Amino acid sequence: MELLEAMEQRHSVRSYEKKEIPEDIKKQLIEKINECNKESGLHIQLVCDEPKAFDGTMAHYGKFSGVENYIALIGKKGSGLDEKCGYYGEKIVLYAQQLGLNTCWVAMTFSKIKTAYTVADGEKLCLVISLGYGKTQGVAHKSKTIQDVTKVNGTMPEWFERGVKAALLAPTAVNQQKFTFTLDGNKVTAKAGLGFYSKIDLGIVKYHFEVGAGKDNFAWA
Repeated sequence: MELLEAMEQRHSVRSYEKKEIPEDIKKQLIEKINECNKESGLHIQLVCDEPKAFDGTMAHYGKFSGVENYIALIGKKGSGLDEKCGYYGEKIVLYAQQLGLNTCWVAMTFSKIKTAYTVADGEKLCLVISLGYGKTQGVAHKSKTIQDVTKVNGTMPEWFERGVKAALLAPTAVNQQKFTFTLDGNKVTAKAGLGFYSKIDLGIVKYHFEVGAGKDNFAWA
């Protein structure tokens, strides 16, 4: 499965089958996580066979069930942490989709089980991503139009349009899609709007844009 295909097929899933993730799939996920950590300086961790985080009132309120595996997005405290977690977390989400797994970004409706992962001094747990074999494949979210989220002087290049289409497939908090892409020559500016977790959303949509547009076609302003 190509990355663009994974973007199209991946939807948020909150209910999971009681089915263990095979060791070879876990190994591939850990390799991808290690690769992302090395590139980003984050401290992302895979947590398996741990049902307590999604066994509380908040998780039930969020309509989660059967969650026993998740990815903990952890990194050094700082202004760029949220965007970085969004960018690299989505890399892992799409890779998980390619491996046949389902996922959901989770900000508040889980319990912090401190024995399940390591948060070093100066670090914080940003959020988690539920992981496993979904009872369904989820459903596509409603989407804004390309014109709703872009500012372009003149004709829109095909590569830019492809990038924005990919960005509109990205998951965002409460499906708010509060982001704007501005084009100036081959320079692209991505800006987050106001709203909960909009900086995380910005990292997610920037990764989608890069995949859709092709990194050789532009530079971030």
